[in-house]
Amino acid sequence: MLPTRFDFPKNFIFGAATSSYQIEGHQFGGAGSTHWDSFASAPGNTAFGQNGAVACDHYHRWPEDLDWIAAAGFDSYRFSTSWARIMPDGRTLNPEGMDFYDRLVDGMLERGLKPALTLYHWELPSALSDKGGWQNRDTTARFADYTTHVAQKLGDRVWSWAPVNEPWCVAWLSHFLGHHAPGLRDIRAAVRAMHHITLAHGRAVEALRAAGRHTVGAVCNFEYSLPADDTPSAAKAAQLYDAIYNRFFIGGMMKGRYPDLLMPVFEPHMPTNWQDDMSVIQSPLDWFGLNYYTCKRIAADPDSVWPHLKEVNGHLPQTEMGWEICPEGLSHFLIRTAAEYTGDLPLYVTENGMAGPERLIDGICDDPERISYYHQHLDAVRHAIAQDVNVAGYYAWSLMDNYEWAFGYEKRFGLLHVDFDSLQRTPKASYQAWANALGAQTC
Repeated sequence: MLPTRFDFPKNFIFGAATSSYQIEGHQFGGAGSTHWDSFASAPGNTAFGQNGAVACDHYHRWPEDLDWIAAAGFDSYRFSTSWARIMPDGRTLNPEGMDFYDRLVDGMLERGLKPALTLYHWELPSALSDKGGWQNRDTTARFADYTTHVAQKLGDRVWSWAPVNEPWCVAWLSHFLGHHAPGLRDIRAAVRAMHHITLAHGRAVEALRAAGRHTVGAVCNFEYSLPADDTPSAAKAAQLYDAIYNRFFIGGMMKGRYPDLLMPVFEPHMPTNWQDDMSVIQSPLDWFGLNYYTCKRIAADPDSVWPHLKEVNGHLPQTEMGWEICPEGLSHFLIRTAAEYTGDLPLYVTENGMAGPERLIDGICDDPERISYYHQHLDAVRHAIAQDVNVAGYYAWSLMDNYEWAFGYEKRFGLLHVDFDSLQRTPKASYQAWANALGAQTC
């Protein structure tokens, strides 16, 4: 069993989360090519060369999917609009794409769900990628234009807004480590992308305010950075990892500055006059969202290139992603974020979940490991609330098994099992656990 909604403050929001490219089926509805499509077409970038062309076919099956969310008793649905669906070339409106989200938002409201919209969950239009993508400052202006169009069309019904999901993944994972599109391994590209995606966030916040929209926030991902051993070198390496992963983006958004620890390396690669952007990046927010999954054990690696660190396997149980299950990291970040960055600003856990080993057997999908994971992390949220942190909501990742980016369709995070041949949805035991916790009828 999971903690129930009565174990949390009154009006605490419980929701389920997805993203557009991972579930919709990007070949439908006049969507344009993205840098993920071209990234997946190159050998070795994604499992079996899989992409999001069909995914879970949410584009056609969205009424059923919204029914599942409502039936579990969730209050809100965190979803994303696809830039390349709404503007296939990054500039020109596709009415068919916008109409899809118009119907989707109306469908949420009809079911009593609060629409929590994220404007960018990684599907950059290829036409903008061809011009340098997030290395190009002009992409931030195009993103502001896109934001304005979505705000004008959907803004009278959307409950909350977030410009960018997980900027670390958009910039560092994709431009320095090369694991996500566009697949670069280049410090200069990474640093410029980090600044520009943070600027895009700020410009989108400004665009949303200009369109009269409220309940505007940000969503960053966090990994609990732990020294791999008791040596001073490991402590310094973990601190550096923490600065890159956990402090860069929130520092810019909430304090108008990037970590001093990084700037001797980063500054030579920063765009000209980057300091002039900080007032836009620091545009005031109404809430802040944290995505959290795991911790990392960090050791010094002086023989490697900067940042001279490496990840070391830990001792905790791991998910199918090879990620340690470390719920205390979630408490740590909620408490630290409030104390050092946001004060009493409402915090939301905007993603939390695990990939598990379960399979569908005779129509049943039992996933006790996932139920335990959620229980432990909900308890971590309760611990932060007991420390007077203003945590206002929690979103489970994910509603359904989906396209897990470079891992293709192998890693399953969903509360609903998806058969990727028939596309049939089947509720897992974890789905029923959530329904019980939220007071919904037995499914």
